[in-house]
Amino acid sequence: MNAFTKLGLSESLTQPLKQLGYSQATEIQQLSIPPIIAQRDVLASAQTGSGKTAAFVLPLLDRLQQTKPGKGRPIRVLCLAPTRELAQQIDDNIALFIGELPLRHAVIYGGVPINQQIRKIGNGVDFLIATPGRLLDLLAQKELDLSQIETLVLDEADRMLDQGFQDQIQKVLNQLPKQRQNLLFSATFNAQITSFTDGLLHDPVIVQSQRLNKAADNVKLIIYEVEQNEKSDIIYYLLANNKQQCLVFARTRRNANLADAYLREKGMSCAAIHSDKSQHQRTQTLQKFKDGEIQILVATDIAARGLDIEQLPLVINYDIPRRAEDYVHRIGRTGRAGMQGVAISLMGGDERGNVAAIEKLIQKQIFIAAIPYIDGENKFEYDSEIIAAGNSIQVRKNNKANRIAKRRKNTKPGKRRS
Repeated sequence: MNAFTKLGLSESLTQPLKQLGYSQATEIQQLSIPPIIAQRDVLASAQTGSGKTAAFVLPLLDRLQQTKPGKGRPIRVLCLAPTRELAQQIDDNIALFIGELPLRHAVIYGGVPINQQIRKIGNGVDFLIATPGRLLDLLAQKELDLSQIETLVLDEADRMLDQGFQDQIQKVLNQLPKQRQNLLFSATFNAQITSFTDGLLHDPVIVQSQRLNKAADNVKLIIYEVEQNEKSDIIYYLLANNKQQCLVFARTRRNANLADAYLREKGMSCAAIHSDKSQHQRTQTLQKFKDGEIQILVATDIAARGLDIEQLPLVINYDIPRRAEDYVHRIGRTGRAGMQGVAISLMGGDERGNVAAIEKLIQKQIFIAAIPYIDGENKFEYDSEIIAAGNSIQVRKNNKANRIAKRRKNTKPGKRRS
């Protein structure tokens, strides 16, 4: 009997898991799977990279495979996700976990031709993953029937509410049967989430795998104080002699394009994804990054959900996010599944207020350092061990003029704030 069997999952599901290397259940899986199997409503807080997708997918697949589908194979599980990338990631996980089980799944989202999606769901689907907009399009065309839904999953609910999906979600809820199981997963909780769940969840089991809105302990947090017009230069020098993969977050499409163009001009393997890119471009670029063909991926927040890259060692924030919760999501792309990670943020003078809000949210003071200087050979002093040590960051003397080295005199490296 393995860890997942002890949680109540049947051997027909846990045997393939063992072959996939899933021998130990994560904390969120241990806490979520039993109440989901018991068909309780669940409100779960889970950091990104904690295994939350498997926490709801596994027990739902187990239940589906134990009961025969009705006439016409109606949709029995509906999962809503805020972005195309996250929806596709969930579907990929389902495909992995299903193995030889006689179950059907499908994913639908905008930005791609709708007819192919209509044909797939027309053949009957047990588990449907969807973004709200495309789901409502298909409902309006009467291509979907949600009257047999047994379980609704809202994944990354905080992001869906932040992006203004609440009205769309309510329209979907109006199409669902009153008697159903509701599962809500979110990496951050706030007043908006609490208000929304009050009318949705019935006597829910509250699951918290870590303290709410907490940065993972295995991710080293560092902020470099820089000038705004230096940021692309600094990212280049950070990564020029570092061959590890890196995910760079920009607050706007313009900044993402600027950073991407600058790094490619410098000869680096780089690409960008954001809402101006077609779904085909985004999917293709993300796959190349996952396959290691691209070293640096620049992404905006709207395109960043669902970026699940194993063993990603480094995240760089080109901009400090305006919403403190977005910082938690961004840095959650590294240090996944218990591995070590580093999150470096570049802070301009007008972004101090954003940092203060982040520190208040995560209840932790972030180490702020002056950017190390460029040496005489124009090489940036970057070493993963130095970065990981945090306090040991030191300024190297500069032997030739370089504008990155021209710091404000009152900025001292490694200075901790009181």
